[in-house]
Amino acid sequence: MGDIHLKVITHEKVVYEDDIDELYVKSKDGQLGILKDHLPVICSLDIGVTKAVKNGDSQCITTIGGILQFSNNQATILTDNAELDCDIDVARAIQAKERAMQRLRAKGDNLDLARAQIALAKAIARISAHDKHV
Repeated sequence: MGDIHLKVITHEKVVYEDDIDELYVKSKDGQLGILKDHLPVICSLDIGVTKAVKNGDSQCITTIGGILQFSNNQATILTDNAELDCDIDVARAIQAKERAMQRLRAKGDNLDLARAQIALAKAIARISAHDKHV
């Protein structure tokens, strides 16, 4: 197995690299699943969970936006921030989610509203990645 080579890269390091069987990402246009020999794809990623499946086991990775490029069974994700599900501090993510929800309920100026929405999306992605791993 391991028909797709996946590499998830941030500015600082390679967060994940392995040969996998299936890849699932949250693109700006919706969920996208990739199997061996998929047509070439380049797409923008949304804040969400990237799931790599190998031999039936899933590795969830929080990806905070970025770009996916897939061609010839080589998948590369370039992102500003990525975390493996096992590295996520779920208590901290839950606190961040609560803070963002409080800011959204307070309905401050538009800049704070946009920042709170992004913070909420990031926290939810981290919690989701962690929960899918457990």
